[in-house]
Amino acid sequence: MGMHIRAGDGPAYTQEFASFIGQLKFEDLPPATVHAARRGVLDWLGCALAASRHPTIDKVIAVLEANGSSPRATVLGRAVRLSHSDTALVNGQMGHLLDYDDTHMGGVVLHASSPVLAALLSAAERTPVSGKDLIVAYVSGFEAGLRVGRSAPGHHPGGWHLTGTLGTFAAATAVAKLNHLDAQRITYALGIAGTQASGMQQNRGTMCKSFHAGRAASNGLLAAQLAEAGFDSSEEIVEGKRGFSRIYSDVATPEQMTALLGTEWQIDGNGHKPYACGVVLHPAIDAMIALGKDPQLRLEDIESITLRVHPLVVSITGTVAPTTGLHSKFSIYHSAAVALIDGEAGVAQYTDERAMDARVVSVRDKISVVADDSLRRDEAMAEMVRHGQVYTAHIAHATGTVKNPMSDAALQVKFLANAVPILGEERAKQVIDLVLGLERLTDVRELIKLCA
Repeated sequence: MGMHIRAGDGPAYTQEFASFIGQLKFEDLPPATVHAARRGVLDWLGCALAASRHPTIDKVIAVLEANGSSPRATVLGRAVRLSHSDTALVNGQMGHLLDYDDTHMGGVVLHASSPVLAALLSAAERTPVSGKDLIVAYVSGFEAGLRVGRSAPGHHPGGWHLTGTLGTFAAATAVAKLNHLDAQRITYALGIAGTQASGMQQNRGTMCKSFHAGRAASNGLLAAQLAEAGFDSSEEIVEGKRGFSRIYSDVATPEQMTALLGTEWQIDGNGHKPYACGVVLHPAIDAMIALGKDPQLRLEDIESITLRVHPLVVSITGTVAPTTGLHSKFSIYHSAAVALIDGEAGVAQYTDERAMDARVVSVRDKISVVADDSLRRDEAMAEMVRHGQVYTAHIAHATGTVKNPMSDAALQVKFLANAVPILGEERAKQVIDLVLGLERLTDVRELIKLCA
């Protein structure tokens, strides 16, 4: 093994965390945590399949094939095989492309499943992996991503895209666990991941945003593979003097790496998206859908709409006149308009055509947005004036959040809507059956084959 590279003068949070992950067993997980993992796998597979034929993915695959990617692992929803790291990249990008994948809001806004599951499924095609091992590895990835994020609270305000940065740590930890690495090698995997952690919020609304999730999956997979081969790194990548929590954030709280470790499971706080756009938009969408349920509503009668939202919504999704589908996912004006008109905000509401649709634009132009810091992130208020009458809606907790979760049945409906156009109904239903009994699966390749 490599040399020991520790300053040795403070708490060893990274090594302590790695030691915990190294010893973690399926039997240690509470039933609710296993259930959360099954929900996450099903939801993410649907999101990736729904994006599998997107032109962005065509571009990425064409370049990777031209680069000589060898056919080793399965790209979901397409009759294509690429190298393990390239497959992780493509599947990870697919999972996040439509902004429909799960979101953890527990002090860190993170889409953990795209980096983690894309890396895990690719690794699961190298050696046979059981459903139980997949679940433990998936849960481990969530622990790493959220805890590293909490160690660097100034990270998101600093302009980093957390799914790229934290997702790299999450994917590396997950694959390291899947491959049964010891604490020393998990420590190295974290260090190799940290030094590759990247992704900038400047790229929001472009093809790069989901590319961050793909790179995180691919870089995390590579980090775990290198660590397995004895490639070393700093043993204090989070808490060290030039560690992640210090250089990626203006405030360092590395003790968060181990706080309540083993008693609080991060995946339990995961949220799932009923709408295919930035999660901060969801409370406002719920409010607009509520207002749009009035059978007497005619768009031309609307005089004005005022939305009151958490200030983060305005800073992240303030785009007034988006010109593309990807861009419209970051416009509260577009999202509110389609939610009112269509009563939903799924994949179909965020196409290039809808971004330019005359009826959508006409409603968009009547909307004003007020940032209100007395509101929570998952709360919104809407007020619509028509014929001089005021109609209001107040959403205390958006659909899909921890306080107002999507039911198992609703997640299955979402999965089928995403997966059936790609897999057909029979195969999509077989996927649901396999995932519902995931801990009984002896070889995860059976699941991957169904989603090919």
